[in-house]
Amino acid sequence: MKTSRVSRIIQLLTVLQSGQTCSVEGLATILKISKRMIFRDLNELKSIGIPCSFNKRDRSYKIHPSFFLSTPNLESQEALGLLLLAHKAKNHIHFPFRDSMLKAALKIESDLPEHTKRFCSNALKRIHIKANPQERMDLLDSKFSQFLEAILQKKILSILYVDPENKEVRTNFYPYHLMYNDYAWHVLGKSEIDKNICTFKLNHIREFEFIDKCFIEDDSFNMSDFIGRAWSMRPEGKLYDVKLRFQPDVIPNVANVQWHSSQQTFFEEDGSMIMEFRVDGLDEIKWWILSYGDKVQVIAPESLRQRIKEIAQNMIQQNETTKKTEMKSSELLTR
Repeated sequence: MKTSRVSRIIQLLTVLQSGQTCSVEGLATILKISKRMIFRDLNELKSIGIPCSFNKRDRSYKIHPSFFLSTPNLESQEALGLLLLAHKAKNHIHFPFRDSMLKAALKIESDLPEHTKRFCSNALKRIHIKANPQERMDLLDSKFSQFLEAILQKKILSILYVDPENKEVRTNFYPYHLMYNDYAWHVLGKSEIDKNICTFKLNHIREFEFIDKCFIEDDSFNMSDFIGRAWSMRPEGKLYDVKLRFQPDVIPNVANVQWHSSQQTFFEEDGSMIMEFRVDGLDEIKWWILSYGDKVQVIAPESLRQRIKEIAQNMIQQNETTKKTEMKSSELLTR
């Protein structure tokens, strides 16, 4: 929902919540918009679950004041922080229950003092957050809520998971945690296949059902300890001391971000920068390194340098093969 429309709907909510009954014509006059837009905004309210009642006798609409929350005494920046999350950051992270979040935000907005409401409305018009790419999750709300229920009730699930190579894995699964990482939601838990802790992308779980059994969660398991020193979220059980050299033209982008808890940075006299990490596993960090192309050099460990070298050589070979194929096709067409 665009900010201008959000502001208009907040105004509509304010009028309807006041307890006065208003016809469509009256609302259009108050808000200085067309009756068609009034009907569209009323439908928007209904779609997110705000009960807007219609009185057939006088053909008017209203929302009972008891529906809305009693808003705490929020300062302008406190209110703006909440509304930024609801109206802007919701496109930055693929949140479940977006409609519920928007409904809660509208409840809060409608009851804010007028000066706070004006401040937030003007600020939101001048703030933009570019949405990151997200995995498609058409059934996110339903799947998320069912997995959360299984976690809270310690219910065993039977799942069918399809990995990135299209290989199917069917197993009984004990779900422990939900986690958002790398633009997608994951569920972390224990699989009956090997009794090890593993992570599955929610979007890649094609089938699941509750089994009429509960599991006992391992008391020794700790989410922070499990992730430990992994670069992202998948530890491999072996620590590596990684040392990288970055060229001067990418240093401003690299040095200003805390990529890992073990990160250490050293600036060299030649203008380059050394960055060191102590990470569990190399598979995740290698893709981050490759994103900087020829602007980064792997100094250590040797095994990581070899992995990067092999990937680079494969890329060159594939490009050469593609080029030769295209040249042959061109020659055939010109004959």
